[in-house]
Amino acid sequence: MPKSIVVCKVDEMRPGQARCFSVLDRNISIIRIGDVFYAIGDTCSHQNYSLSEGTVIAEDLEIECPKHGSTFDLLTGEPRSLPATKPVPVYAVEVASGEVKVVIE
Repeated sequence: MPKSIVVCKVDEMRPGQARCFSVLDRNISIIRIGDVFYAIGDTCSHQNYSLSEGTVIAEDLEIECPKHGSTFDLLTGEPRSLPATKPVPVYAVEVASGEVKVVIE
């Protein structure tokens, strides 16, 4: 059964920001673009680096790994550039009553 876990308040993140949250033993990167929030696994699939420390590319809905430059699609988790070749997990996000929640299956 899916669980909806509160990770932060909407006003705690500014547009264009990414932050890592520990949710049920998983590191998940929450990314805000405008008023929309995305959630993907925080660990680059190429090497063990935090994606939330990378650059958010808002116009392409991507985040770039700070170590080797791989970019990941925020909707699918698929890598869009090398050296990463494996996707990272994506999670549904719910925003209600000023809270950002991640849905864990």
